Amino acid sequence: MTLLAQLLVLFVALIHAYIFVLESVLWTKPFGLKTFRMDKARAETTRTLALNQGLYNLFLAAGLIWALASGAELVPRASFFLACVAIAGIVGAISVMRRILYIQTIPAALALIALLVAYR
Repeated sequence: MTLLAQLLVLFVALIHAYIFVLESVLWTKPFGLKTFRMDKARAETTRTLALNQGLYNLFLAAGLIWALASGAELVPRASFFLACVAIAGIVGAISVMRRILYIQTIPAALALIALLVAYR
């Protein structure tokens, strides 16, 4: 069970590294436009905001990787970053689009549950 919990934490980190690439690198590219259902003009005007959002997602990914590498501090550190991801996903689902709930919040919540069960 501990391996499953760690793999789920890693999965959430990889999701957020991918979101970083989407928001910070591919935002104005065809793949980014399609992913975020945006036209080129709107993407250009929101490009710097997307870069900032992407960087926050990269920080979340880095925090989760740091937690995985931190031995005895894994549970408190990963729990903090997973809670941040879940809350950000809820806010994103309310303010931007509902699918953020499925992309961010649900994987983070599942990873958090697995982590707490495996290390209780």
